[in-house]
Amino acid sequence: MSSPTEPETVAPPGQGRVLTALILVAAVANLNLAVANVALPDIGLAFDSSQTALNLIAVAYSLGLACSVIYLGALGDRYGRKLMLLLGVALSIPACLLAAYAPTDTVLIVARLLGGFAAGMAYPTTLALITALWSGAARTKAIALWSALGGAISALGPLAAGFLLEHHWWGSVFLLTLPLAAVALIAALVLVPAHVNETTEPVDNLGGVLSVALVGALILAINFAPVPGSGTLVAVFTAVTVLAGAAFVVRERRAANPLYDLNVASRRIFWVAACAGIVVFGSLMGAMFIGQQFLQNVLGYSTIDAGMAILPAALFMVICAPRSARLVETHGARFTLLVGYVFVLLGFLTMLLLWGEGAAYWKIGLGYAFIGAGVGFAGTPASRSLTGAVPVTRAGMASGTADLQRDLGGAMMQSIFGALLTAGYTAAATADLATAPPADVNASVQAQLTKSFAGAAATAQQYPQYSEQITAAAKTAFLEGDQWAHLAGIVAVLIGGALVYFFFPRMRDERKLLAAYHAQDTARVPAAESR
Repeated sequence: MSSPTEPETVAPPGQGRVLTALILVAAVANLNLAVANVALPDIGLAFDSSQTALNLIAVAYSLGLACSVIYLGALGDRYGRKLMLLLGVALSIPACLLAAYAPTDTVLIVARLLGGFAAGMAYPTTLALITALWSGAARTKAIALWSALGGAISALGPLAAGFLLEHHWWGSVFLLTLPLAAVALIAALVLVPAHVNETTEPVDNLGGVLSVALVGALILAINFAPVPGSGTLVAVFTAVTVLAGAAFVVRERRAANPLYDLNVASRRIFWVAACAGIVVFGSLMGAMFIGQQFLQNVLGYSTIDAGMAILPAALFMVICAPRSARLVETHGARFTLLVGYVFVLLGFLTMLLLWGEGAAYWKIGLGYAFIGAGVGFAGTPASRSLTGAVPVTRAGMASGTADLQRDLGGAMMQSIFGALLTAGYTAAATADLATAPPADVNASVQAQLTKSFAGAAATAQQYPQYSEQITAAAKTAFLEGDQWAHLAGIVAVLIGGALVYFFFPRMRDERKLLAAYHAQDTARVPAAESR
């Protein structure tokens, strides 16, 4: 019999098959999230894209997912999690096709955004169902498998995409998930139970719209911040962020049935875990985003070699996640989160100090191994703390927040890293041109050289007499921006680690708080309100 401070261990019938179906659905979202990064250099050359456009292509999927998960999670809690899951997987199919055959980079950005909304329907629902179907130690193990395999698939995506790019055009990477989506759709339809602990409360639609505006405007403001001449646009996005944020807080405090219960969100285990996960999962996505461009642009890796370079991250995520589940049960979430943070910090330090022109592969693999181990250890306690701190009828709120950890974290870190990469690249390239401008290259071409590495590579082909000079300068400029991004990662990890160390409760206090939350929620929510 379980103690008062430990929830009873419960798992659904046929739990292995159900969990497999949920992981397959999550895999569709994770794979779609990861495949674009390895294709960015080819996309840049195909469309002559600016660095800002490449940043938006990389972040659009996360943007659509991040700004929709809270709202769509609440809709799933009310109208059916299984229905939302099936709709999301089905919608991902046309989104992938539109991305694969996009005629312009603008259409590609829109397709990626649509794919993110589709994932916003399906991905948070997988964790919501785990929360509703499992409890106690069984839930911790299920979340560990869900987190580890999801992260590993994200890391393996570039490898598969790189293989396709060796033989096919850039759009083929977006077709990669179609067979997986078909299998996941059938598995979810047959194996996933429907109507588990769903609420009958009305959905706060106004709060949902405000949440979409808040997250979307925030990410776009970060992306456009380094773009020359975009001051007005950034100011508009910033104003929308502030106004939508203020309106969202007011709405959620006054709504009879809030979309996002701020009383629950203010629980210490919940909000600290949410912030901690944003940094950890954002670090993974940011490191992959910058790393893929570094490997291809600076080190000259082929697309398949660049994809294979990430394998240590996938391997260590899978190795460390089961150990993370045991650490959570024996030492608590705080200790396990801090272990993960140490590894992520080591990863960024490796990238900052050892990654440069001509870097040997062991330095690349070591950096990714540290990042993978960090996510493997920290992913489970971050997600498990969220799901344990909310009533089961609000599983969509917990799963939506868990997805925000990945997707808002990924979008923000990719946006920040991309902004710093753009700013660093442009500053270094401009300074280099100012000291030694090519004699017969006009101002418009010089502007192309400072736009992005892809722009410089295209210009090098047009001016073969300056090809070596242009390529060398572009690599140097890219490395400058690359260093800025890795420094930002180190700062983010140090801030996140300090937050966990000082504010997340130790193991004994954590269990007491979780038991108190459960007692409070059980007393407040009558059984008749759920079905």
